[in-house]
Amino acid sequence: MYVLDATPLIYLGKAQQVDLLDGVPRRCVIPEPIYDEVVVAGREAGYPDARRVERVVEDGTLSTVSVDETPVYERLCEHQRLSDADAAVLAVAAAADATAVMDEQYGRDAASAEGVATRGTAYLVLSAQKCGVIDEREARETIDTMIDAGWYCAPDLYAKVCQKMEELADESD
Repeated sequence: MYVLDATPLIYLGKAQQVDLLDGVPRRCVIPEPIYDEVVVAGREAGYPDARRVERVVEDGTLSTVSVDETPVYERLCEHQRLSDADAAVLAVAAAADATAVMDEQYGRDAASAEGVATRGTAYLVLSAQKCGVIDEREARETIDTMIDAGWYCAPDLYAKVCQKMEELADESD
């Protein structure tokens, strides 16, 4: 199972590719605080990507999950650099032995300290390509559109992601 943070949802929404989550090999869930941050607050602010995310929750591609007040959650909430929503992602992932999908380095460091596996937004795009949900061109357009919308991708990571897209395309030929 993948537990998604706000960043992957927001930028896949901005790229109009949030539907690709339907084809990734694991079930995707979002903690209720992430739903509130991305959908509820996003709709109030007038962001079209918020409605796109809401739609994939309504159609069952994404499920919302509650956050239990576990010792892990309480400990994570004490981190001043982690939002309550980030703490929720990591707590849900820890409780379910799942993978947290988040891009922020501090969150990934906290996940590592808690023994929670992490992946990033680019991994979801590559997974969708690998599963045949999107092709190499669509994968590259998705990444480029997310970057144009403000998603940060270091140049060395971008090069690695593009190389992996090409390798996946070669494997499917």
